[in-house]
Amino acid sequence: MPLVLFDLDGTLVDRQSALGDAVSTLCRAHAFPPDVEQWLVLELADRANPGDFSRLCTTFGIEAPAPQLWQEYVDLMSAAVACRPEVLEGLARLRTAAWTIGVITNGSGDIQRAKLARTGVAALVDGVAVSGDLEIRKPDLRLFELAATRCCVSLADGGWMVGDNPAGDIGGGHQAGLRTIWLRGRPWPGGLPAAHHVVDDVTDAITILLNETPE
Repeated sequence: MPLVLFDLDGTLVDRQSALGDAVSTLCRAHAFPPDVEQWLVLELADRANPGDFSRLCTTFGIEAPAPQLWQEYVDLMSAAVACRPEVLEGLARLRTAAWTIGVITNGSGDIQRAKLARTGVAALVDGVAVSGDLEIRKPDLRLFELAATRCCVSLADGGWMVGDNPAGDIGGGHQAGLRTIWLRGRPWPGGLPAAHHVVDDVTDAITILLNETPE
């Protein structure tokens, strides 16, 4: 059973549009001024963790407990993020074609798993590795090894990595001995080996994988 690892944010789900909705709703609920909302959007642009909300409370003198604000954000974010039906259908087709599917994602474990559960992705994958589990981040090889282990396979058998981050997903995938598919969008850094395929949408990546499935 061939292995494919997918990135989550920006690959399987659209985090950026959900971020704006979640932050706006949180700020309205607490009557936070516009500068708080602007700070949150900027600080959480790439990732979010409980420490961000501790810094928020310290920076703006907010009395609400930081853990409470973090949990509200997790709930709002998981409710706002979505996985398109055609992506879910593509994952289901990969399973039918006997692929082993994993998710490898940077972020805090509670929020990433909440997204996976609410979007329906969790039911379609064999294993998940979140950077918060080990306090390391892609492209660290150990996170890729954890993802393979949780899928009950070995990186030594090869496979694929699909993601939008050149260094984390594609560079990390290369280091892990995986073939790679890059979802174009972010600037490509100099000196990084090229991805095996470049696509505009994750559904295009799924099509490539399905064509790789042995007869």
